[in-house]
Amino acid sequence: MTSVNNPPADPGCVFCKIVAGSIPCHKVFETEHLLSFLDIGPLARGHILLIPKAHYVTLDELPEDLAAGCAQALPRLARALKAATGASDYNLLENNGALAGQVVKHVHFHLIPRAEGDGLGYRWPAGKLDAAEAERLKKAFAAELG
Repeated sequence: MTSVNNPPADPGCVFCKIVAGSIPCHKVFETEHLLSFLDIGPLARGHILLIPKAHYVTLDELPEDLAAGCAQALPRLARALKAATGASDYNLLENNGALAGQVVKHVHFHLIPRAEGDGLGYRWPAGKLDAAEAERLKKAFAAELG
């Protein structure tokens, strides 16, 4: 994984402080580039976070190999979450920016165990995709992705 050009730690970032060891955490998994720990404000018993140790604010800033490392670790963490909590279902959540609900400005993935009647709910007010808009969007994506 790329370690060249990693941004410096943000001294005001709580996750950077956890990585540095100046704030304790309940660690569940660690590699050279990643850290997973119990969320101290859990939405459910066993709610964990996965973070890159390097300070990146949003997912689109991550180098692709570091993003791939996160993606590689997530299934293993999901299996461990299910085994440790007895949950059969879970949410994987990653917010980018304030409008998306990101509070800590450091990339982090939430793995949240779910149970029948847990009160967490889920809202997905789906709209409809207009055919003309779909064509415009496909062209815009193609222009960006090559």
